[in-house]
Amino acid sequence: MKNIKKYFKSNKKINPIKIITLISLFIFILDQLTKFYVVHILDLSNRLNITAVTGFIYFKMAWNEGINFGLFANSSNLMRLILIIISISICIGILYWASKQKSYFLLFFSSAIIGGAMGNVVDRIIYGAVADFLNITCCGIYNPYSFNIADISIFFGVVGIILFPNGKKQNKNFN
Repeated sequence: MKNIKKYFKSNKKINPIKIITLISLFIFILDQLTKFYVVHILDLSNRLNITAVTGFIYFKMAWNEGINFGLFANSSNLMRLILIIISISICIGILYWASKQKSYFLLFFSSAIIGGAMGNVVDRIIYGAVADFLNITCCGIYNPYSFNIADISIFFGVVGIILFPNGKKQNKNFN
């Protein structure tokens, strides 16, 4: 840990593309591993429902062909291709924008969006839809929606950029 702190405190120039790539890759891998485990190892695609924590966390299989809450859901290959192209285009735009920022917070939040979006893009390519499986229910209120690690990541990335649009701390060591 001391070596990491020394690295960031040194006068070395920081390449934002490398930071974005590493964080995005970590989120992407985590998302894909959880989906693989739940869909194939736990066989949720056939079981459809598994109670993880009674009254709170459930694994409920949902194949989302659209975007949030199933908006624009359509079984056509054209819609799937359009959603893939839009997602990749947004990721490229965020990558370009984020590479110009001088804030660790903005790099992290941008990476969260990119990693999550690319995880969902891979699902659309492999399965034809996004594999959603997490369902949180609380206090007796029924929640019909499922989501995944990529969705959580995208949500926190967007909220982070909205709440901290200029970043919390600027850093002079960026390229």
